[in-house]
Amino acid sequence: MFPSLAAVYRAQLSRARVARIPLLFVATFQSVGIMVLMRGVVDGGSEARAVVAGSSVLVVAFVALNLLAQYFGQLRAGGGLDHYATLPVPPASVVLGAAGAYASFTVPGTIVTAVAGSVMFGLPLTHLWVLVAVIPLSGAALSGLGAALGLLAPRQELATLLGQLGMSAALLLGVLPADRLPTPVGWARDLLPSTYGVEALARSFDAHPDWAVVVLDLAVCAVVGVLSLAVATWAYRRAAVR
Repeated sequence: MFPSLAAVYRAQLSRARVARIPLLFVATFQSVGIMVLMRGVVDGGSEARAVVAGSSVLVVAFVALNLLAQYFGQLRAGGGLDHYATLPVPPASVVLGAAGAYASFTVPGTIVTAVAGSVMFGLPLTHLWVLVAVIPLSGAALSGLGAALGLLAPRQELATLLGQLGMSAALLLGVLPADRLPTPVGWARDLLPSTYGVEALARSFDAHPDWAVVVLDLAVCAVVGVLSLAVATWAYRRAAVR
């Protein structure tokens, strides 16, 4: 499986490098723009940490959730899945290779956004190394969700719509401080996979982070990532045999 996974990853990375880099600039510019707007109403404290962490993980949501849902929706509508089905490649390799390639493109934009936001709001840069865990684990959870949406949606247009709605949810529920949200909306926030990456990154801005809670948040991301990628693999098999 691993040789097939590496081959799919390299192929998707090469393809996405040409087609997706402009969109990565858009994702980064969007997140930095949100922080600039919020700088006018947020002075610091927990609200600043929420804004910077939410904007940083939003780059992951834009690429790994939104664009991957569109990609698999297009692949299914255009018959691309039939091509993959003829190759001696396990379904899990196709899903994991595509998800990994798209998630890889979020690395530079997320780092730029986190550093720019920390400087803008006067937050410490000391523990930003936690991005080494936040990006892949949040990327796995959101990529699996995006791939599942693209493969399960009955129409390409609906896959695009669901991906954009998911990214909008990551924007509204991730950037706004949790204690400012109404209780029912807070429950919806708890169901969003990106929430736990946002919380882990936001806690790392504390002078003395509670690393046990950070690890717990990252563990939730990891579990959701495994489950969502498993669902996406099942959805791929289901779509490929139709």
